[in-house]
Amino acid sequence: MLESIGRSVLSSLRGSGRGTLLLCATLGDLRYAWRMRAEILNQMQVVAVGSLPLVIVTSIFVGAVTAVQAVYQMQAYVPMKFLGTVISKSVFIELGPVLMALVVGSRLCANYAAELGTMKVTEQIDAMNIMAIDPVRYLAMPRFLAAILMIPVITIFCDTIAIVGGYVASVVTLDVTSGTFIEGLRMFYKDSDLLGGLIKSFIFGGIIAMSGIYFGFNTEGGAEGVGQSVMRAVVGSCLSILVADYLLAIVLFQIVFKGS
Repeated sequence: MLESIGRSVLSSLRGSGRGTLLLCATLGDLRYAWRMRAEILNQMQVVAVGSLPLVIVTSIFVGAVTAVQAVYQMQAYVPMKFLGTVISKSVFIELGPVLMALVVGSRLCANYAAELGTMKVTEQIDAMNIMAIDPVRYLAMPRFLAAILMIPVITIFCDTIAIVGGYVASVVTLDVTSGTFIEGLRMFYKDSDLLGGLIKSFIFGGIIAMSGIYFGFNTEGGAEGVGQSVMRAVVGSCLSILVADYLLAIVLFQIVFKGS
């Protein structure tokens, strides 16, 4: 049992080391971003345009469900004028960044891991190394930069649609007047709430990209190995996002924006 635990610990440490080195190499290659602008724009389109249907449907129901649950819990205790406040703060701080990272990130992470994993098992990445073409520069860096740039944009889009979804659900099905909802929306709005959520989404974009890239680059074992890499990438990114969300909540809302 001790031997098994030791192997697991050593494997985790080796993986952490390889991941750190890959991240450092990717950040170092950001200086070639302008040269790689065509591929970066292509990857930005993959991240944003390909995710739009999923983002729209998810955001509408996130806002609507938040409104229904808030009314159910508030109606006997809290005036309905605070409904807009509850929905906006929930969406800006937590639901928008985290749900988008989990939903869109799972799709994007699986895409990266499957694409790069297939290139790895078919020896295309090895061929690039033989031809003195840096795989990190041409494969990892554009995907990483596209993710950290576009996930915050998608989050803003999600926040807007979720607020609209909550508004429609409140006015149409929950007998809350439009003026009451908008009054609550404005009452306790803080720029720090929106900014904190965007900072979270920026970090989440990096986690999503690096998870897919790392497991894709370290794929072994043919088609079965690609499937395993996709599964590990998605699970790893989701767990990392939840852990990072907790740590960022402490740093942003207990230290950076405290009292603002």
